[in-house]
Amino acid sequence: MSRYQHGKVRFRWCDTCGTLVLGELCGICGRPGREFEVSAPGDLRPCFGEGVGTLAELFVRHFGTSGPLRTRNVFLNKVAGEDRADEIVLDGRVIATMRFELIRNDFSLELRAEGAALLAKAARKGLVKARRPPGHLKGKKLDGGDVLEVLGDFRSGDPLVVVMGNTVAAGEARTGSDQVREGERVIHLRDVGKADLPFPLVPANWEDFVHANRKYLLSLESKAVSDLRSFANNSRLPLTLSFSGGKDSLACYGLAKKAFPRFDLLFVDTGLEFPETMEYVHGFARARRETLKVAKAGRVFWEQVGSFGPPAKDFRWCCKVCKLGPLTSLIEEQYPKGTVTVEGNRALESFARADIGFVERNPFVPNQTVLNPIRHWRAVEVWGYIWMEGLEYNPLYERDFERIGCYLCASCLGSEWKATGRMHPRLHREWEDHLRRWAEQVGVSEDFVRYGFWRWKSLPPKMRLVAEELQMKVPQMRNDSMELRISKGSSPCVTGGFSMEGVLSIPHKRDFSQVAEALKTVGKVKYSPEFEVAMVKTEGGTLKIFGGGHISAIAPTKEEAEALFRAGVEAFLRGQLCTECRICERNCEFGAITAEGQLKVDEKRCRHCGKCAEACVVSHYYDKLVKAGSGKPLYAGIK
Repeated sequence: MSRYQHGKVRFRWCDTCGTLVLGELCGICGRPGREFEVSAPGDLRPCFGEGVGTLAELFVRHFGTSGPLRTRNVFLNKVAGEDRADEIVLDGRVIATMRFELIRNDFSLELRAEGAALLAKAARKGLVKARRPPGHLKGKKLDGGDVLEVLGDFRSGDPLVVVMGNTVAAGEARTGSDQVREGERVIHLRDVGKADLPFPLVPANWEDFVHANRKYLLSLESKAVSDLRSFANNSRLPLTLSFSGGKDSLACYGLAKKAFPRFDLLFVDTGLEFPETMEYVHGFARARRETLKVAKAGRVFWEQVGSFGPPAKDFRWCCKVCKLGPLTSLIEEQYPKGTVTVEGNRALESFARADIGFVERNPFVPNQTVLNPIRHWRAVEVWGYIWMEGLEYNPLYERDFERIGCYLCASCLGSEWKATGRMHPRLHREWEDHLRRWAEQVGVSEDFVRYGFWRWKSLPPKMRLVAEELQMKVPQMRNDSMELRISKGSSPCVTGGFSMEGVLSIPHKRDFSQVAEALKTVGKVKYSPEFEVAMVKTEGGTLKIFGGGHISAIAPTKEEAEALFRAGVEAFLRGQLCTECRICERNCEFGAITAEGQLKVDEKRCRHCGKCAEACVVSHYYDKLVKAGSGKPLYAGIK
């Protein structure tokens, strides 16, 4: 499944063998299995290691037992939520949803009817027997007079198993167990089902899962290996594998070993990697006797974070600076004619990758062709393949990390950040201290950091709801956001042609001369350092840029005015926010630009082709700063 979709996704479960069936038949007993549904997009993954312990602790906390979870295949399915949110699949049924609540900084459990049926006889607490009220039950609220019996203590907000004769419901307490027999609307019936649902609960381990799906996994491997070989046979470039330390690149390693006689491993050391990842990547390469090429970012993140502010989920400048820059340098030095790189990109990882193809080219990394052999794989298929091939994986996965990346990544889950604090208190404290200093500088409270609001430039609805629950006043846009105000859209000019004007507000980290230098890639530049103004003449128009951020473009046509205005904004961004990644330099086939230390453009060599701007990671923020307007002054922030 290559695209995100709404609704439900169907899977099958073998009740005889106690595991998920990915193919047409169970590879152990030969049966097709029973169908069940999970929420789309259905990127199921196995629950193992400390993840089982986290889940078991929740069930023990609320129901006094975790017995059904310990010796059986349990799967998780990511769903929407303010942070981590997973449907829990046991015995081919979604029995509950586990959520991490940012305010409580802890997990909560939302029981389903199937889970209530499972626990109706096993629960040692959190169980209520009640009279069945008339009418439709789902969504109804029971009064204290309906309660017949209470097993164990619970608090308001806790999940409950509510038994009403032959009917069972997943409930939520609206008061504590000591007052549940009093008052009205004391229990909310969230989901209702039958009490006699069959639960075979056949014990199974992950070897059983692999055995049941070996034929299917081998078919996935065969298709991927065939695709890799077909492309490689038509290319003379050296082969490489992007090895991040994560599960997806590990699965690609297994495929590449079947497809190619040899290849190099590429690892980008961002300077923000978990110690476990560093040890794992280097240890894996040594044990397998593989050639490992490392692109090192050093301390570039800490050198740039003062200019850009903390990275955000909708403003991930760090990936460009800490990954693309070092990788570009490595490829230029080690593979001057280019390389074909196998990567573990999957369509279900994000909306941005939903339409990913087998062959892609990264516009920021010249001379690299990327192959995506597992683009249509689900996480559960990745893990099945890893286990089938006996590939040793990053130990962080045993610590209940869903993804492996930089330890302070804005995209990491709050639950993972909490775990990082336990595992690496020094790293955790260093970033928290930086965020608190930043919060003071931009005028937001420590709670803005504590509850994770810093992770977005523009707060999504789910985080605005968190702010309402906390009764916090938070800015819709982060206070350090860059802004572009278009005061005059492309409109007829008095002197003829069309004009467009706006004001760009960004941190001024470099001398304005760097903006003037970037403008040389647009046209002929006249620059006054005294007044911080630059004028650019092109074949089709005139561009004026002032140090304060005012930008004005005049051109014969509306389209040319808009293009010239865009070029001016991009040049301003490049001049002020250059990260010295030198990607623009490597993309210039005329050798007209250098970006080490200071940006320099040789006007005699420059052909104004625009390839340096296309390759620049900073100039691409233009598309995030501006949106199409409808004749109105426009405001948009980085998002």
